Amino acid sequence: MSNAPKGHQWKTLDTDLHRISRVEQAATYAARPMVGFGIALAFIVLAALVASFFLGHSPSNYVVIAAATFGAYMAVNIGANDVANNMGPAVGAKALSMGGAILIAAICESAGALLAGGDVVSTISKGIIDPSSVADAQVFIWAMMAALISSALWVNLATWVGAPVSTTHSVVGGVMGAGIAAAGLSAVNWSSMSLIAASWVISPVLGGAIAAAFLALIKAQILYKEDKIAASRRWVPILIGVMAGVFATYLSLKGLQKIIQIDMGSALLIGAVLGCVSYAISRPVIHRASEGLENRNKSVKVLFGLPLVFSAALLSFAHGANDVANAVGPLAAIVHASEFGGFEAKIPIPMWVMVIGAFGISFGLFLFGPKLIRMVGSQITKLNPMRAYCVALSAAITVIVASWFGLPVSSTHIAVGGVFGVGFYREWHMERRLRAPNARVGQIKRIAVEERRRRKLVRRSHFMTIIAAWVITVPAAATVSALIFLVLTLLVN
Repeated sequence: MSNAPKGHQWKTLDTDLHRISRVEQAATYAARPMVGFGIALAFIVLAALVASFFLGHSPSNYVVIAAATFGAYMAVNIGANDVANNMGPAVGAKALSMGGAILIAAICESAGALLAGGDVVSTISKGIIDPSSVADAQVFIWAMMAALISSALWVNLATWVGAPVSTTHSVVGGVMGAGIAAAGLSAVNWSSMSLIAASWVISPVLGGAIAAAFLALIKAQILYKEDKIAASRRWVPILIGVMAGVFATYLSLKGLQKIIQIDMGSALLIGAVLGCVSYAISRPVIHRASEGLENRNKSVKVLFGLPLVFSAALLSFAHGANDVANAVGPLAAIVHASEFGGFEAKIPIPMWVMVIGAFGISFGLFLFGPKLIRMVGSQITKLNPMRAYCVALSAAITVIVASWFGLPVSSTHIAVGGVFGVGFYREWHMERRLRAPNARVGQIKRIAVEERRRRKLVRRSHFMTIIAAWVITVPAAATVSALIFLVLTLLVN
């Protein structure tokens, strides 16, 4: 019988139980990532079962079933990495919660993929490989399989590192690497590759410049005016009209191929009409919303919140319609080649293949998207609704300009470039105001020169990581794809 008082015994027991509860909490926290991996794995297995249901269990279909598995894996990775570019700014600006952003993006991405995703897809991504060099159906199937696996692995690695990369460029690199392994360097269309390489610079610079220009306009015409509310009533409806017109043009060009083919002139006309209608509708709405607001910048942010949510949703819809082909394009090509013993320049996408792509993107976003959404939205530079609005608007405008000139730009590079552009413009603008001879201490907080050099509004470590990931995406995916193609051909021969 212990001589210790009972109270001390219970105190010891309480302490032990508290320790046990801490262990349980730690185990739950550690196991949380495994839940996501488990759900993703279940979806990938389900995709393989769906493929086997539609194709049957004959040995000739096993390759297609394997391709469906990797197609689902690629779709999950696209959702985890690429969708952050659309939702990150809205979340970083606190116009949307993380849960709200994921819900809206999942719905809009799936709707875009299923309702407006293309009926056909190019079998040789971006025309970078000469079709005659992979005319043999078996060689073509293994080349597409290698491209699919390598691009999915690269996007997965980039997501793990925390770098938003272009899934389009990952697929391009995969196709190029497999093509070189199959038929040599002469199989590559180097003029197409040079355009893609140029887009590494053009996409982010153009996106950043347009985003910075709109932010400069908002600062000059609204934020630095004496009566900010009156300026907002005049300019916010104009900016909403511009946004509506730009997105109508963008969706006409990029998101409605399945419904109707629209040329650039018709798309611009649709955008102009809807832009004017949106301006007329939003003017009285903004006037009512601004009544009673204080004459300060915080009030202006409120007026940009709802337009920003709509722009994020529209970007997600267009992304789902446009980029689902990155997940299902190689898969659809493999399905077609195995069924008909060859390939064509453009092939139809079976609905079950499109469903795998659409739901895979949504699963990837839901399970793994928050990491990159936080990166794009708040860890590169600080965003508010006005800055995030400029990023979304620049993404749509840049795609339209690029389509006009036939440049193969990346939506990822444009959106992240817009975030960089806004951040670097703020740095430049702050430095200019600090150096202005008529700047009053009461208006601008004076900071020592050494401290100003240390304080940066764009986090340089993320900037260098992302730029490095962009530069090596195509060669890395190509190298991995070539190795996978050689391994696959050795295994089957």
